[in-house]
Amino acid sequence: MKQGKFEIVENLPLAKDIMSLRLGGDTGAIVRPGQFVNIQVEGCFLRRPLSVCDWDGSGFTVVYRIQGRGTELLSRMREGSLDVLTGLGNGFDTALAGDAPLLIGGGMGFTPLYSLAKTLIKEGKRVRVILGFASKEQAVYVDKFRALGCEVSVCTEDGSLGIKGYVTKAMEGLSYSHFYTCGPEAMFKAVSDCSVTSGQFSFEQRMGCGFGACMGCSCETLYGVKRICREGPVLVKEEIKWRT
Repeated sequence: MKQGKFEIVENLPLAKDIMSLRLGGDTGAIVRPGQFVNIQVEGCFLRRPLSVCDWDGSGFTVVYRIQGRGTELLSRMREGSLDVLTGLGNGFDTALAGDAPLLIGGGMGFTPLYSLAKTLIKEGKRVRVILGFASKEQAVYVDKFRALGCEVSVCTEDGSLGIKGYVTKAMEGLSYSHFYTCGPEAMFKAVSDCSVTSGQFSFEQRMGCGFGACMGCSCETLYGVKRICREGPVLVKEEIKWRT
């Protein structure tokens, strides 16, 4: 973990209530796709945890939905600097990917999967991606995944783009070596039930400190209590204790 000041490079809308924020600064603490940052927003007591969508040596990008006071205040900012904790969380393990990994994103869950896809393709993997959205209007980053060389399937709940239905419908009959997923927890159980290999789940959770001190994001696994911000946000399929 590292704390530092990051300059706002751009903070632009991608779709209704969806923003892309590029921050410039030292990204040396970000070492794996699936890690997150914790951003201090002036006027808010708690920082805002956001998945790293992409990063390089000069800065990083997060894509976020405006859904509360903190993200609404953040969306108004066009210049200046932000205090950010970087290098948080354990991220995805690409050593388990095999030759043909499957990436499954629900809603804003595509955000950490983009940098994961870039990493896997650099490692010579054949990457397939399933992206699920409520409607065509919310379907962002589809072309960006395709530009990387991924085979992309899109599902929308209302059928306005791609397959009508949930991401599990696009998973039917697919062959893959390992899967990675991020999205709402309700989607996770369905993905786990229909999956045919082991996989990794990146959990979205409310957090207090973001680095394991407050225990506010703890969850029960088959191997004991784990903190989503510290031992997570990525958990493997075999350790998850699903709520009944």
